[in-house]
Amino acid sequence: MSTYRLSISGVVQGVGFRPFIFRLANEFGLTGYVTNTSNGVTILVQGDKAGLEKFIENIRTDAPKHSRIDNLIIATNVEHKPLQEFSIRESQSESDKTARISPDLDICDDCLKELFDCANRRYLYPFINCTHCGPRFTITLDVPYDRKMTTMKDFKMCPDCQREYDDPQNRRFHAQPNACPVCGPRIQLFSADTKVDLVGRDTSQNEAIFTSLSEIYSDGKIVAVKGIGGFHLSCDAGNELAVSAIRARKIREDKPFAVMFSNLAMIEEYCEISDTERALLQQVAHPIVLLKKKTSKQVSPSVAPKNQFLGAMLPYSPIHHLIFHFHQKPLVMTSGNMSDEPVAFKNDDAIARLSSIADYFLINNRRIHTRCDDSVVRIWEEHEYPIRKARGYSPEQIALDWKFNQPVLASGAEQKNTFALAKNNQIYLSQHIGDMENVEVLNSFDIGIRHYRKVFDIEPEIIAYDLHPDYLSTRFAMEYPFKNSAGKKIRKIGVQHHHAHAVSCMAENGISRALAIVLDGTGLGSDGTIWGGEILLAEFTGFRRLAHFKNVGMPGGSSAIRNPWQMAVGYLHQVFGKGFIEFGLPFLKEVKPDKLEIILKAIENQINTPITSSCGRLFDGVAAIAGIRNHVHYEGQAAIEFEQTITDENVDGYIFGIESQNDMIILDWKEVIKSVVDDVLNDVKSGTISAKFHRGLANVFSEVAEKIRQSIGINDVVLSGGVFMNIHLLSMLNDLLKQNGFHVWTHRRIPPNDGGISVGQAVIASAVVKQKQLTEN
Repeated sequence: MSTYRLSISGVVQGVGFRPFIFRLANEFGLTGYVTNTSNGVTILVQGDKAGLEKFIENIRTDAPKHSRIDNLIIATNVEHKPLQEFSIRESQSESDKTARISPDLDICDDCLKELFDCANRRYLYPFINCTHCGPRFTITLDVPYDRKMTTMKDFKMCPDCQREYDDPQNRRFHAQPNACPVCGPRIQLFSADTKVDLVGRDTSQNEAIFTSLSEIYSDGKIVAVKGIGGFHLSCDAGNELAVSAIRARKIREDKPFAVMFSNLAMIEEYCEISDTERALLQQVAHPIVLLKKKTSKQVSPSVAPKNQFLGAMLPYSPIHHLIFHFHQKPLVMTSGNMSDEPVAFKNDDAIARLSSIADYFLINNRRIHTRCDDSVVRIWEEHEYPIRKARGYSPEQIALDWKFNQPVLASGAEQKNTFALAKNNQIYLSQHIGDMENVEVLNSFDIGIRHYRKVFDIEPEIIAYDLHPDYLSTRFAMEYPFKNSAGKKIRKIGVQHHHAHAVSCMAENGISRALAIVLDGTGLGSDGTIWGGEILLAEFTGFRRLAHFKNVGMPGGSSAIRNPWQMAVGYLHQVFGKGFIEFGLPFLKEVKPDKLEIILKAIENQINTPITSSCGRLFDGVAAIAGIRNHVHYEGQAAIEFEQTITDENVDGYIFGIESQNDMIILDWKEVIKSVVDDVLNDVKSGTISAKFHRGLANVFSEVAEKIRQSIGINDVVLSGGVFMNIHLLSMLNDLLKQNGFHVWTHRRIPPNDGGISVGQAVIASAVVKQKQLTEN
């Protein structure tokens, strides 16, 4: 008889891995034990060598579908007394925690079948789950993953549930969130006004609750629904009055809402859908997927105004399936918050914050420990292109070809914030936190960092932050103690915004040096101006700025971001002086003369007119001149609507100038502005103007990349930054670069927008400290 010890790391907790090992060992007649540890799973197994080898082979080939084995270390010839049976032992806590926490899992087919089986004891029970499905990350307090380490510790299993939990042949063998109507969480439905239950809380009333809920939706009311990672605000997506009411109460004028559909067939009635998109919708993560709207059948116009795409998702929790079982119409499912606030996830807080929006509440008493919004993804080039990573993906653990000699905390950016913690060769990317513009989001950010530090056992010795001193994430980093809890000194490293964008894409793709085309709206440059239209020669330890857009003033400062007409005036004034006023451009008719005069004086006197090379601001200015919109209600709105006016891509692009100034290439937009003005005055359609502008951008970046390659011989190009959420520009530029023989790298796991900044920050800070230490030694 031989004894082996197996140490397995990866996603091996909360996915039915120990029950799988238990059954496999018994199948091969082996003895020993399996236990969760703070690093993953440890197996001690005894038997003949042939059985042991087959056991190990099956672990590699037949592991549970939601598991992922990152590393399997086998120790042979282990000395241990003979064991008589195979068992699952109590979990072991260790000083070094590396165990991966499973993301939350969608309901499995078996549980879904039981949910609607009137003979099953969990019939219509909203918290049905098993080892293959249910909440994981959002209920986890710490690792190793056991019931006592989750919020389900609040509920003691009844004898029937305990029997399932202890039965190796049962699907709920060691299912930590296991519960039933007798012993588990319960739901309530009540009016926001009276706080009085519409139906009794007894679980026998679940059918009455969901029947009443359907009537509420049919009456055009708004319901706050507590889900897996927080609250949704929901209403009938076909009811214009209800959708408009959510917009008015939530103070969210135009930003698109997500819509949940009962099944794929219903989505196909409203949206065009490819096989790849169909598969993504049904993945365990169940993200919101951006799909092209059909014109034959549409939801309320206010769901996604002036947008050709719809954010669609399928039910992923038992509560959602129950809602659609009784109400089979599309529902708006948007984050349960007031605009600019974090999503509500605690009952008392939700009732306090959402009662001015929701007419009714559907809540439950299962605590959510970590708030986690829905993820948003689209398909590009037949692969996932992430927009927002959160529920279903988080916590995102990414293995890199980079060794972090010291643990790192990266505080991210201001918009679409995420933070990242790193140690060894792993990055732990947080779920989407939100825009860091108020204390509520800052508190959520702080709590999230504390939780990640605890469950992944990371005490940062390096903190990376954005150079912008006014970002709350930067202030957080600067106010962080200079010693960690272990008494080690913390080094704080400022990282330039666009360098971080570049390295986030480089690190994801395993390259350490590249030509980086980084396009976004705002990021403080190392020269004190606002960058955003950049070509960098990027490495982990530093970068060289090789090219950028011609600078322009942002008249009115940050207000120009909310008012694209101000950017339009900035560009026009730099090209024509005040003479452009006489052109009779349509967009100026909506601008009050006194406001125009204030902006002109700001430009002429260089008051509150910071300098920028931003591609995002150029999009805003051109979109305004083309008549798309003068004011925006969410980030990038003018550019998004401008892109979606494109009807004919077979046009010649506007011509950008290319100049060299002191070893810097300047992309000059003056002739583009003149051409746009000519087209507007000649009544050329905005869609044609947009197509010519997009084509011109792709052409000039491709041309400049070739010019740089001839000078320095680099062939790898990364595309990063929020402007590359623009699929037309991304596709055009990607195609041109590839046609010219470049190796083009884009994002697949990390968002190209500011949601990916923290990954780049962590790698750069680690590299910079390594370099300094080498120099010092």
